[in-house]
This record gives sequence, structure tokens and C-alpha cells, in this order.
Amino acid sequence: MTASQQTDDILMTARLDSPTRRPSRAVTVGRVVIGGRAPIVVQSMTNTDTANIEATVRQVAQLAQAGSELVRITVNSEAAAGAVASIRDRLDARGIDVPLIGDFHFNGHKLLSGHPECAQALAKYRINPGNVGRGKKRDEQYATMIETACRYDKPVRIGVNWGSLDQELVVRLMDENRQCAEPADSSAIIHQAMVSSALENAARAEQLGLGRDKIILSVKMSGVQDLISVYRSLAGQCDYALHLGLTEAGMGARGMVASSAALAVLLQQGIGDTIRVSLTPEPGGNRSQEVIVAQEILQSMGLRSFTPSVIACPGCGRTSSEYFQKLAQDIQQYLRGQMPQWHNRYPGVENMTVAVMGCVVNGPGESKHANIGISLPGTGERPVAPVYIDGEKTVTLKGERIAEEFQQLVNDYVQSTYG
Repeated sequence: MTASQQTDDILMTARLDSPTRRPSRAVTVGRVVIGGRAPIVVQSMTNTDTANIEATVRQVAQLAQAGSELVRITVNSEAAAGAVASIRDRLDARGIDVPLIGDFHFNGHKLLSGHPECAQALAKYRINPGNVGRGKKRDEQYATMIETACRYDKPVRIGVNWGSLDQELVVRLMDENRQCAEPADSSAIIHQAMVSSALENAARAEQLGLGRDKIILSVKMSGVQDLISVYRSLAGQCDYALHLGLTEAGMGARGMVASSAALAVLLQQGIGDTIRVSLTPEPGGNRSQEVIVAQEILQSMGLRSFTPSVIACPGCGRTSSEYFQKLAQDIQQYLRGQMPQWHNRYPGVENMTVAVMGCVVNGPGESKHANIGISLPGTGERPVAPVYIDGEKTVTLKGERIAEEFQQLVNDYVQSTYG
């Protein structure tokens, strides 16, 4: 056995098995399938005033361009409900067929009843059972929304959120818990209430005529361990399609890390059919960041591929120049920017790996493992950059146009390999 074969065997042994998805009902949302054997779907949500048609269309288009396969919009007023059909028409006119989800709280029963064009234009409704109403009024208002979904043949996400949990249910479970010989702590009761709310409202929706293949559930919390716990419990008690997301994840690194930590554990256990990363954007920040993070979670875990992966070293005392950092950044941005055109033209290109390395220590090795890689010179090394294609050294670049020449080599590789 050669050294190369031994290395391959070690890598294969060390690789984790891909998670086996839990069986779930497939739900069709517009042109997108959630659950069943379908790939895990990435979705996001606008933060525009939906009544502002132009701004909402623009942001939906940006999110769809970034790769969001479903986009949720707020429907909270008569003006917002009245704008939905126009938003759908304008998106269709631009060739953007991403399904729109209506997010309803408090007055959804009135808006769906009073604006049939809105009810028809949306591909799915999101209902928060904690914000539907109280007592008898709650039952009537919930029934109105489910019956509207049945009338227009629309799926529904029953989205429980611990920030707006049904307090009547919580009180009932707390009272029952106090009667137990060994009462559970309050956090366990909240977890139980989250799962019970989702399942009880799903059962009620079925009683009202909504099919199991029209129901998606979510039980969102803002604590990583809380989220893992409730979704494990929910997944063990039903076969509904599940939407995953850490609610109120936060800004920047905190939000990305917390969402990744929670979702990765659940996804590795086969739980989850669609995900959203709920990042708080910085003032004036790009809303599409949450789409990219969701894609990176799935791609890093080997569950889906969205764009070619760029492998780059972190840098050390051997790489005092920032040249390789800039090249890695430019290549990554370039590849992601090309994907809308490459996706259909070059099938399979999303699985490509590109290595941009900063010195001789790991540069040649990583470059050989990638589809195409470049090993830039570190401090004190000869000012040349060997390029490897499919494991073989093909050319050595030098001079001031290394970046441009390497990008052209990447383009040539894409055309010759995936064309």
C-alpha cells in the first residue's frame, strides 16, 4: 500500500457518517418541497415594511439572489395585506418565483378573511398559537385561519415561540406539575409547554380539515441547550416536517456561533427539514448574511452544496504578507457572485473546492487535495506560487499578476470540468 493510499484510508475512517434524516411528511410550498426525502431548505425573512411594496420587492429579490429558497414577509396591517398580491406580481414579472410566506400575529384571522387576494398570493401561512387570542375567541380566530388555509390549499407553519407562549397552557401544566409527587423544575415545564402547544395545535388543525401534508411545526427558543432539548422531544413524538431556528440569536459572531451550535447538533441527529438563521443585522447591514450563514452550516456538515468551498490557512509568522488573505477573500466573493449564472450552466460546480494557501508548510498538500489550489510563498520563500489541479502541479505563477492569472485558471477549470 502506498503512502497516499494509507492517507486516504485514514481520512475515510475519520469521516463522520452523514446523518440519517428522521422520517417526516413532505410539504409542498409553492415550487419547494419541505420534508420527506427533499434536501433541507434554507429560508429567511424580510425586515421591510410590507406596505412599502418597492422596498419589500427589492429585499425579497436580494434574499432570493443570495439563495433563500423561501422568504417570509410580515403581514400585520390592512396596508400590508393589501400589498401582498402586488409584491407577488412584481416578483413574477422579474422572473423571481421564490415562494412568499405570510407571518401573522394577533389579527391574522381578520387580514386573511378581509384580503382574499393576499390569502391566495401567499404560498404558506405562519401562525403563532400564542398570539391568536384567548379563550373562546382564540379557538374561533385560530379556526378562521386554518379554514382559510384549507380553502386556498395552503400549508401552515404552526410556530411556537417561548417569548409568546400560550400562558393558559403554561398555567395548566404548572398546576398539573404541582400535584405530582416529585414536581419538575419550571424550565422542564416550559419545554413541555412548547412541545404540547405545537402538537395540540397541529391536532386541532387536522380536526379542522388541514392535512398532515400541509403542516410544519417549529418550537423556537433563544437558548442553545433549550432549543436542542425541545426539538429532540418534538421529533420523537411526531412525523410533521420541522422548521429549525434559534430565535433572537443576536448580532454578528454571537448570533452565528449560537445558531451554528444549536442547528448543527440537531441536523447531525437527523432533525430538521428547513432552517433559518435569525441574525440581527448591523445598522444598514446586509440582510442576506443570514442566508449565507445557513448555507454554510449545511455545506460545512456535508448536507448540501451551494457554492464552491475555499480552503485557506489562518496565517502565522510564516505569512507576514496579507496577500494570500486578500486573494482568498477575493476568490470566495468571486465564486459566490458567479453562482447565480453557474448554477444551471455548470452543474456540480457547487461541489468544487479551491485552496488558497499562504506558505510551503501545508500549502502544497492542501492544494493537492482541492480541485484547484495555489500555494503562495511565505516569508523567506522563493517568490513563486505553484498551482495544483486535481492533485497534479500544472503551472507556477510569479510576478504581479498572480491573482488575475489564478482567477483565470479557476474559470478555465470550471468550464472544462463542469461545462
